[in-house]
Amino acid sequence: MRVAVCQLNSREDRAHNLAVARELLERAAAGGAELAVLPEYADYLGRSADAPKPEPVDGEFGAFFATAARELGIWVHAGSFHEIGPDESRTFNTTLIFAPDGTLQTTYRKIHLYDVELAGRVSYQESRSVAPGKDTVVAAVNGVPVGLSICYDLRFPELYRRLAIAGAKILVVPAAFMMHTGRDHWEVLLRARAIENQCYVLAAGQIGDHEPGRTCFGRSMIIDPWGTVVAQAPDTVGVTIADLDLERLDTIREELPSLANRRL
Repeated sequence: MRVAVCQLNSREDRAHNLAVARELLERAAAGGAELAVLPEYADYLGRSADAPKPEPVDGEFGAFFATAARELGIWVHAGSFHEIGPDESRTFNTTLIFAPDGTLQTTYRKIHLYDVELAGRVSYQESRSVAPGKDTVVAAVNGVPVGLSICYDLRFPELYRRLAIAGAKILVVPAAFMMHTGRDHWEVLLRARAIENQCYVLAAGQIGDHEPGRTCFGRSMIIDPWGTVVAQAPDTVGVTIADLDLERLDTIREELPSLANRRL
């Protein structure tokens, strides 16, 4: 199975962000990818005061990527966007996956919200404007079980264990990981999730400056179930492609059956 992770620098120009995302999907399709993954908030990443109005899953954002999937004939994981939430003050941070015929296959709403206070560096309370999702989701993508997550979810291993137990062979992590944590934690956490769950991990990140004081780390990567980084993006907007060997995944699980050896 050939896959692609698309690295973006989304800012406050939504139309431009979507145009770049479409271009990267075209490059992924031209490279033979069956599945292309975009990062968190592919449509807009900037000041909250200027954020686009939240939409339903079948709004303009969904329609844009449904069309892209249908015209390019590939599975599209549309990163995430601002979905209408449970009340007027909060949205959902939501992933949509589209099949090659353009139909919406599944949605996932980010469960763990990024509420942090790093003295002198970052003060951010995602829960002030975003409501948490409640459901873990494993979707069938071209017949392969894919477990869904978004960014800060990466720090909560119990989520990924639940996805693996539910049958996931691929774990997807669209993200806007901050520079100061990304340089120390991003690769370590991604490789850990791959190793402990014996899954491929597809991590698509935002890169570069997005607003004053906010810089994303990038380094989108594809990791195999042994924890080996098989492909990594350079520090620029672009597409990174790799082939997943699902037979190797099965072999690893047979030879080192850590999932089967769990004691509850």
